[in-house]
Order: sequence, then structure tokens, then C-alpha cells
Amino acid sequence: MKTSTSNNQYASANNVLIFLVSMLLGYNIYQEIYHPEKSDFILCVVLLALTSVMVQKYGAKNDQKSEK
Repeated sequence: MKTSTSNNQYASANNVLIFLVSMLLGYNIYQEIYHPEKSDFILCVVLLALTSVMVQKYGAKNDQKSEK
């Protein structure tokens, strides 16, 4: 049986967005700990919230059709 993949056109864009936001969040957490004057932590949290909204809106949807 062949498994079908999701035809969601936003799936790869979501993965890239999650990767970039994860990198920025990790870097800003490091800056917040060691160099607080250089940190843009609030901006990164806002970006994280926007990413969460975008992934929920355009995220992969599993539409399972029952075969009878």
C-alpha cells in the first residue's frame, strides 16, 4: 500500500520558518544570558508567536479519508 503525502504547499515554507525562528531564539537566549545589552529577546518572542500562528493556520492537515 502506498502512503500518500500531504499536498500542503506551505509545508516546506513552515519548516524553513521554524528552523530560522529556532536559530534566532537560541541565539537570543544565549545573548540574554551572557550579553543582555545586545539581546533582542522581546522581538524574538513576538516572532515566535507569529510563527506559531502561521503554522497553526497553514500547518499540515491530516485529512484521512476512510476507504470502504
